[in-house]
Formats: sequence, C-alpha cells, structure tokens
Amino acid sequence: MINISKMSKYYGEYPAVIDVSFNISKGESIGLLGPNGAGKSTTMKVMTGFTPPTSGNVNIGGHDIIKNSIDARKLIGYLPESVPLYTDMTVRDYLKYMGSLRGMNKNISKRVDEVISLTSLNQYKDVLISKLSKGYRQRTGIAQAILHKPKILI
Repeated sequence: MINISKMSKYYGEYPAVIDVSFNISKGESIGLLGPNGAGKSTTMKVMTGFTPPTSGNVNIGGHDIIKNSIDARKLIGYLPESVPLYTDMTVRDYLKYMGSLRGMNKNISKRVDEVISLTSLNQYKDVLISKLSKGYRQRTGIAQAILHKPKILI
C-alpha cells in the first residue's frame, strides 16, 4: 500500500530526512519512533502529499505522490496531531464541507450521519466546533479522516 524508496527531504540546505526506505503492506500498522528532529513529522508530511520529497519515490496504493497526487490522496485518511478544524462550523456542517472537498457529493448526508454515530458525536452534531472539548474535537478529526472510507489511515 505504501512504498517509500530512498526518500530525502531538505529544507534549503538542511536535511530533515535522508535516504529513507520502507514498505507498509495492507493490514499492517506501524509507528515512527525517534527523538525530536529525527524527521518523523516530515516523513508523515511527505507520505500524505502535504510536502514533496526533495528526492526519492513515494508510492501510495500504486500512485506516485508527485505525479498522481490526487489519486494517491484519495486513498488516505489523515489525522494530524493538531487537528485543523473550522471552529465556526457545526460538526455536521464541517463534515459535509470536508466531504464535498473530497468529491463526496452523492449520499454525503448519509455518510456524515454514519461517521457521527461511529465516533459517538450524535449529541454534538449541531454544536459549533469552538464549543467542543479537546476530546470531542479529536473525535471530529477522526470522523473527518474516515469520512471517505480511506484504504490508508494515517
């Protein structure tokens, strides 16, 4: 599902990741471990297409993250440590908006209701995200990450 080969990422002259290679097969769960500054976050940003690698290859589900970024990103559900939420929206409206950005116009309301139920957000679906606790904001982020039924969850 995920193949990274000799991937490096530099910020100017400064290396963040040098010559990293690994494969993740369907059904596998992995963790990136290391001290601060080891390149874990940068590797995640490259894997998800948020920043391009300086060199090397990143392949997500058979799609090159640079040459075919849109198809690669469709396979990924991403939940970063700090969830970027639109706090002036309700949970339901935010999820519908995120679904529309992912091209989920057909049956989007039904799927939004499903992920709200899966993440136990039913009583908060019409509440502004700004009014939610940190835990319920995390649940909203999880709901967003699984909304489009991704094959890969990061």
